[in-house]
Amino acid sequence: VLMYKADIVIFDYAIAAPFILPAGTDAIIKCTLANWTGLAFKIPRTSLEECKSRDELKQTGIYFLFRRDEATNKGIVYIGQAGVRKNGEGILIRLFEHNRNNKKDYWTEAIAITTSDDILGPTEISYLENRFYQLAKEANRYIVKNGNEPTLGNPTEEKQSKLEEFIDYSKILIGTLGHKVFESLISQAITHNEIELYCIGNGAKAIGLRTADGFVVNKGSLLSDHFTNSCPKYTKKKKENYQDIINNLTLSEDILFNTPSGAASFVLGRSANGYIEWKNNEGLTLRQLDEES
Repeated sequence: VLMYKADIVIFDYAIAAPFILPAGTDAIIKCTLANWTGLAFKIPRTSLEECKSRDELKQTGIYFLFRRDEATNKGIVYIGQAGVRKNGEGILIRLFEHNRNNKKDYWTEAIAITTSDDILGPTEISYLENRFYQLAKEANRYIVKNGNEPTLGNPTEEKQSKLEEFIDYSKILIGTLGHKVFESLISQAITHNEIELYCIGNGAKAIGLRTADGFVVNKGSLLSDHFTNSCPKYTKKKKENYQDIINNLTLSEDILFNTPSGAASFVLGRSANGYIEWKNNEGLTLRQLDEES
């Protein structure tokens, strides 16, 4: 990974999992993988002017606009394609257009995907835009701001196979650059064999999983129908912010929390110690399970 601040290389690092750069890193970052022609750039919105000298960003490619929702802290993404225009500027001119568009003020940084040999044509970027859109929707980790589903195009089977490989490499880099937009909230828990935990009380019955990112309350969990006097204000506010995915007190989507206690408080409608409230199907608390491991 090469990181730039204006024309200064900050550091040189070879990508190797699980290395991940935090979202919001204040630098322009260019990165690729060995034996791959793809290129990824992470560009803070405030650094667009510094990108004018980068010829790679004047090519055809795909771009992602990112931000976090202030109310729910959920990621927001817009996925677009950019073809080269008569003025010779592809991705970069689209980013500047989004920067000037007051209706699209929901992004703070962009990730652009192109190639070192500029081989992406109209068919390729249409297919990539559609597939990235579908993958982001399926993961349901970020709010996808695209108004309409992008057109898939009609590439040959051989070309689709190559583009799917391109997508796999791109997902690695986008994750490395701080955005797990294509990874579901519970996938890491499944990978690490985390067991389901239960939180029951005050009329609630929820299922949760601990992940590398925090604690996930699963879709289908039943929440308490009232708050006790001990319920923290932030819990009440969080529940208000998630009203669009709470139907008859039941979650219609997974929700990520920073801690087991925050998750338990949200479920129970009161102050709660998540290491005691979350239990496995044998009744052992999360604290007891940690002590045994």
